[in-house]
Amino acid sequence: VQLQASGGGLVQAGGSLRLTCATSGRTFSSQVTGWFRQAPGKEREFVAAIRWSGGNTYYADSVKGRFAISRDSAKNTVYLQMNSLRPEDTAIYYCAADPAIGLATIRISRSYKYWGQGTLVTVSS
Repeated sequence: VQLQASGGGLVQAGGSLRLTCATSGRTFSSQVTGWFRQAPGKEREFVAAIRWSGGNTYYADSVKGRFAISRDSAKNTVYLQMNSLRPEDTAIYYCAADPAIGLATIRISRSYKYWGQGTLVTVSS
C-alpha cells in the first residue's frame, strides 16, 4: 500500500483547505485510513479516520465539527476537508492506513502499518 498526501498550504485563520490521500497498490475492504498531524515540538496526534467498509468516521475532539473525512472508493482516495482553521491547526499532516484496526486503537498512530509523506498546513492569525 502506498499513500500520497497532498493539499497542504498557507491559509488565514477561519479559512479552509482540503487534504487528499491517494492510495495505490494493494487495498483491503476492511481498510482504515486515518489522518494524523504533528506540530513542531509536539507529539504526533490523531485527527480523523474512516473505515472503507461502512464509512464510519472518527474525529479528535479538537477538530469535531470543523473537519470532515470522506472517501471516494472509485478513486481509492480519502479527503480531509478542514474548515474554520485555527493557528493551532498548523502542523504537518500525515495520512496512514491499515488493513484492520479495532475501535480501541483507531486513534493510536502505531496501529497503522502504512504511512504517506506529510503535507504542511500553516494557518496564520
